[in-house]
Amino acid sequence: MAKSKHYYIRKTHRWLGVILGIQFLLWTIGGLYFSWSNMDEVHGDFQKKDATLFSSDISLVSPTVVLDTIKKIHRIDSVVSIQLIEILGKPFYQVRCISTIQNETNDGHGMQVMNHLADAETGRIRGPLTKEEAVDVAKMRFNGEPKAKSVEYLTVTSGHHEYRESPLPAYAITFEHPSKTTVYVASELGTIQKFRNNKWRIFDFLWMMHTMDYESRDHIGNWLLRIFSIFGLITVISGFALFFISSKWGGKRVAKSEKIA
Repeated sequence: MAKSKHYYIRKTHRWLGVILGIQFLLWTIGGLYFSWSNMDEVHGDFQKKDATLFSSDISLVSPTVVLDTIKKIHRIDSVVSIQLIEILGKPFYQVRCISTIQNETNDGHGMQVMNHLADAETGRIRGPLTKEEAVDVAKMRFNGEPKAKSVEYLTVTSGHHEYRESPLPAYAITFEHPSKTTVYVASELGTIQKFRNNKWRIFDFLWMMHTMDYESRDHIGNWLLRIFSIFGLITVISGFALFFISSKWGGKRVAKSEKIA
């Protein structure tokens, strides 16, 4: 006796349910965590102090003076940005510029972004933040009376690192705090880049499971997610088909066709 369409739809629905069941569960858990989480706590906003503001009477040198000083060190082809920032209570210019460099592997040229810090009151160029300065910068922007637990100097990060795709080199300062917060300070930029705590780490892990991007975590258009989304749609459609076939009049039609066969 030939098997009915109902049989094949049921088998397809069952196996798709087994394959997709775990991923559906992860999507649901992730969705619940995302919707029930306070994003200010996830981002660590409650731990951040407001940045220090400068007096309107502050005396600053022209950024042109700083650029002229930098040009004496190396060539500048273009300026990306010049920003007035605060480092440990003092004003500094954060200068980002692009310079053409000779590629040693061939006769071509490459572009390199150069970062510089200059005293905004004197125009004097200074080097990247030291370890001690980076810790003090992080402490000044952390609420309460933080105590540094560990300090790590980062020059490279992987696609799964919580500081991925952010300016390097940087200092990772972890504080003795129930949230196990780590503050990331870019040494060449002189500024805090990220606050990372346990709630953010849970969020990040569930986000990876949600997007199914197991390489960089943030690529939502990967093929694995697309394939599972299509399978999920097929599973839902097959479920509606089973409901329709198993309904009173649909069931009678199936029974009648099987009887005739």
